[in-house]
Amino acid sequence: MGGNYEKSIYNQLMDVMARLENVEKKSEEKIAKIERDYEQKIYALNEEIKALKAENRHLKEENQMLREENARLKGIINNNSFNTSLPPSSDKNSGKRVNTYNGRKKTGNKAGGQKGHKGTTLTRKIIEEKIKSGKCSHKIKIIGNQQNRKYITRYVADVDVIMTVLEVRIYADGNGKFNIPEKYHSAVTYGPVVKSLVTVLYSEGVMPNKRIASFLNAASNGGLCLSEGSVYNFCREFSEKSRDTIEKLEDILMCQETIYTDATNVNVDKKQGYIRNFSSADTAFYHAMGSKSVKSLEKTGLLNKYTGTLVHDHETALYHFGTGHGEYNVHLLRYLRKNTKETGNTWSGDMMDFLCGLNKARRQAIESGDKQFPEDAARRYRDRYMEIISYGRVQNKETKHRYAQKEEKTLLNRLEKYMDNHLLFIYDFNVAFDNNMSERDLRKVKNRQKMAGGFRKTSGQEMFCNILTIIETLKRRNMGILENIKMFFEGTPVLL
Repeated sequence: MGGNYEKSIYNQLMDVMARLENVEKKSEEKIAKIERDYEQKIYALNEEIKALKAENRHLKEENQMLREENARLKGIINNNSFNTSLPPSSDKNSGKRVNTYNGRKKTGNKAGGQKGHKGTTLTRKIIEEKIKSGKCSHKIKIIGNQQNRKYITRYVADVDVIMTVLEVRIYADGNGKFNIPEKYHSAVTYGPVVKSLVTVLYSEGVMPNKRIASFLNAASNGGLCLSEGSVYNFCREFSEKSRDTIEKLEDILMCQETIYTDATNVNVDKKQGYIRNFSSADTAFYHAMGSKSVKSLEKTGLLNKYTGTLVHDHETALYHFGTGHGEYNVHLLRYLRKNTKETGNTWSGDMMDFLCGLNKARRQAIESGDKQFPEDAARRYRDRYMEIISYGRVQNKETKHRYAQKEEKTLLNRLEKYMDNHLLFIYDFNVAFDNNMSERDLRKVKNRQKMAGGFRKTSGQEMFCNILTIIETLKRRNMGILENIKMFFEGTPVLL
């Protein structure tokens, strides 16, 4: 029995151990499966985390891009005539009516002519001088009894519009031949006064040809019978007759120490063209151009020979011409004002105050008879200018929006690179702080673009420039417009 018992115990032990091994094997398989499942889950979670991180990084970059784009668009939306060189007609989103957005500070003065303004009021003295000189017809109207020797005088200035006809009788010579002058070849022609009025209305009035003809026909009670074609032909004739004078005016400009220039775009045959203006104290010159490029500027002729100083609004193409260059600082003030608004940095405001202060000091020095600042004063001004730029570069590094930061850096680079050009007005008092002269001369061009929509052909653009050159120069020299244009048509111009 003992042997059987031991064998039974042994068998039971072996059976238990076999079952234990089986349980351990199953447990290991379950544990291995659980581990595999967890590894797969961990891998999937890691991949998901990587994808989320990548998506988060992409969203951050996109968010930053949207912030910068938003800042850029805000900058564009906020652009107006107050902080850029845009015209007032673009101020539709400024919160003000068109053409009312003004960057000037209020002076507190009353509206109208200020103290010291010469004015243009027609006075008794002027009327009596005109009567004595024979420049006007003089009629007398009696009110009351003439037997009384005492009387008081009142003058009424008016214009008598009446059509006049000059009959030209050409008699035959000894051989029975009629020698007809060229200007009388047609049976009926128009006189120099009508042609002069048409030319003035075309340029000064900026009126379409059809309206000019209608106006003068109405003024003559229908006697003139002008057509659009006649209006155009008169303007073309004046343009041709003025070419020699314009060449001489160009020679006069080339002898000037300083010339102010600007350009504005016009439509020519449904394409963009330009009209450039060159101005001095007594001469205004206009030139038709296809673009603002160096190649186009070379075709003006004047710039290729000019050796003086050009004052302009930072047109880098113009730096290829002349020997000196002054920058238009009024537009620069707009860029500085815009920078202060978009970045919140203070350096641009400091630069505005500094430049305006320099201009005020310059005016006072001119009134005192000075022709330039002393060298030590000019050196201090220059050092202060660079000090503000250095401070601006420090602030630029802290500018939040990348777009605004980039624009600000570009402005700082321009101020430093063209420092001598921006400050030329303190070294040479013949150079103005602004370019207002040339901008005023271009207003007629903008009126033409707005009213007539531009030109059909380049020849029309050139004709307009020729007419404007003569008329604006006459005005600059205080010469009678109508009477001098009449002399052009008669072949005896006295502009020079």
